[in-house]
Amino acid sequence: MNLTQRDSIYLWHPLTQHKTAIAPLPIVKAKGALLWDENGKQYIDGISSWYTSMYGHCNEEITAAMTKQMQELDFVMFSGLTHKPAIELSEKLMKILPSNQAKIFFNDNGSTAVEAAIKMALQFHFNNGENRDTLIAFENGFHGDTFGAMSASGIASYNAPFEDFLLKVERIPVPTEHNLAEIVQTLNHILENNNCAAFLFEPLIQGAAGMKFHSVEGLDALIAKCQKHKVLCVADEIMTGFGKTGTNFACDQLTQQPDIMCLSKALTAGMFPLSITSCTQHIYNAFLSEEVHKGFFHAHTFSAHPLGCAAAIAGLELLNSPTIVAKREWISTSHNAFSEKIKEHSKVANVRSKGVILAIDLAIPMDRYGSLRDELYQFFVERGLLIRPLGNTLYLLPPFVITESDLEKCYVILEEALNTF
Repeated sequence: MNLTQRDSIYLWHPLTQHKTAIAPLPIVKAKGALLWDENGKQYIDGISSWYTSMYGHCNEEITAAMTKQMQELDFVMFSGLTHKPAIELSEKLMKILPSNQAKIFFNDNGSTAVEAAIKMALQFHFNNGENRDTLIAFENGFHGDTFGAMSASGIASYNAPFEDFLLKVERIPVPTEHNLAEIVQTLNHILENNNCAAFLFEPLIQGAAGMKFHSVEGLDALIAKCQKHKVLCVADEIMTGFGKTGTNFACDQLTQQPDIMCLSKALTAGMFPLSITSCTQHIYNAFLSEEVHKGFFHAHTFSAHPLGCAAAIAGLELLNSPTIVAKREWISTSHNAFSEKIKEHSKVANVRSKGVILAIDLAIPMDRYGSLRDELYQFFVERGLLIRPLGNTLYLLPPFVITESDLEKCYVILEEALNTF
């Protein structure tokens, strides 16, 4: 049997209706921005495997760091113990995180980073003697699939069966240059009529919503309003973090700084499941007490895994290296040029780019998960490009190390799709 046949016996894949889905693509090898299937066919990883493998697959500097680490200290629990990779990673992160961030809490994936942030925010107010039970979040946001993170998310195709079991959340539209006054009025009403604990947001770009961009000035205004009411502001940088938007973090483009940040995905360059919830000293101090129960009694078995920390440290060494910075800027310039080329195409409703992210909204009605979307996906697979259309939104988020010829091939295939569908 081939891999696809063996897969079908026992495996249950995410985001898949197995009754109607086509068989998964069996990948056996990866290097740089490229993947190969079991028949030797080559594919460009156009979305860096869900925005993680930003320095390229099987990056030798990162794999070498992990190999060295596993020969010295493979794993040890992080409750009551500590180790050099975790300490060194925290020191390096603090040099590039917004200046108000002071403490690092380790988790094991993006959703659990958000889960920890929500619990941290709720307990912060509890420890301070306040009963705050409401979250504020953007419409169509996505923060993960565990219950707290899912509560903050607003995409019905993921959440609908669980709506009766979620935390209390008030939703607001994302701010644009046209609607800010109206949103601030809505936010004022929410703040005055609820016991709000935290405002969760994907800064500047909503990923799963279809790479939707929103206003820097508008987000700044909303953060300032929430912080004035002592509502903690949680920046979910799981997708946007580590150079994808043109700065180390999307929050670097804001004037207002978040109280809590969630990091994962490119944190370890896709090499290991690890995530971080960072916070200010003010938040951390609320958990210091002679009363034991006021501590943050939240844990993951694999918190601060030494191998994940080693991968993250190696990734940070690359992030702002001259080579990677130049590549990031080149991809951004290339995206801008391609956007100009296709913006008047009859099938393009909207095209936008920021950093290494390019998004194209097709002027074609399409379900988020439906037959036409699946046809589009297969169209790209057949031509050797792996991307996952988000309904009628096509997007590229390539590894920083993609070659000029491979990026040009991505553009050619995208343009071919515009002329076909």
